[in-house]
Amino acid sequence: MDQDLVDEIDYLIEVLTKSGFFSVDEILEILEDQFIEEEIDFSNYDISLSDFSNDDFSKLENAFKNLSKEKIVAIHNCGFDIEEGVSDAFELEVHLRNNKFEVEGFCFYTFDDVEESIWENRLKITFGDFENDEDKALEIGKTVAEYLKNEGFTIVWDETVNNQIEINPFNWDKSYDSEKEYEIEGAYEVFTTN
Repeated sequence: MDQDLVDEIDYLIEVLTKSGFFSVDEILEILEDQFIEEEIDFSNYDISLSDFSNDDFSKLENAFKNLSKEKIVAIHNCGFDIEEGVSDAFELEVHLRNNKFEVEGFCFYTFDDVEESIWENRLKITFGDFENDEDKALEIGKTVAEYLKNEGFTIVWDETVNNQIEINPFNWDKSYDSEKEYEIEGAYEVFTTN
């Protein structure tokens, strides 16, 4: 195996374990899918999950949970990039409305954002509404920023719909928890039970 491939595998393992969203089995499955052409036996890889404090992540989780009171659905680890995240948010909105829940808008961060947060100590949050109404989207952004500030985060944002809200600094300190669902399934559960 050449060094570039070794480095790529090591990097992906580090990001997946530090993200705190995946079990060891899920990480092995992702690696097998990602490097399917390489025919690598990942069963010998020693993957240990990070054991972090969850200090910043708990505050983020609390802000996201409380946003449901404002009819804003907040999604952790929503898609790989913004385009996928927006698509997932709209899919979740359909499920919520079909089950007679009123939802005004959304916010989320993607796996790209998680990766950036791990290395750069900042987390970008995307927000919007479901009707393509800039005024409404801006109000949702302001509400999201307010709830993040209420958790003690420092926010960097120009208060426009064109830019994401940035929590800076943000120490990515999430540990894996097999008892909790995230992504759109977890967001649905939090939104409908709060």
